[in-house]
Amino acid sequence: MISKLHSILNVRESDDGASAVEYGLLVAAIAAVIVAVVFVVGGYVQGAFDTTCSGIEDSGNAVNANGDVCP
Repeated sequence: MISKLHSILNVRESDDGASAVEYGLLVAAIAAVIVAVVFVVGGYVQGAFDTTCSGIEDSGNAVNANGDVCP
């Protein structure tokens, strides 16, 4: 009888599965990494567009089909 009680208590104490809090922390960490990557890549993309626009302005062809000049 004591061995059964001991085995029931051992099963109750084991926390092998992940809880919702752990999954929430994992999702938050992944989201933070995605946001950081978007900001870093966004800076490079903005720089590429700025360089392209400057090159177009320097060539004298800065007006597009709508008559707008590069910003």
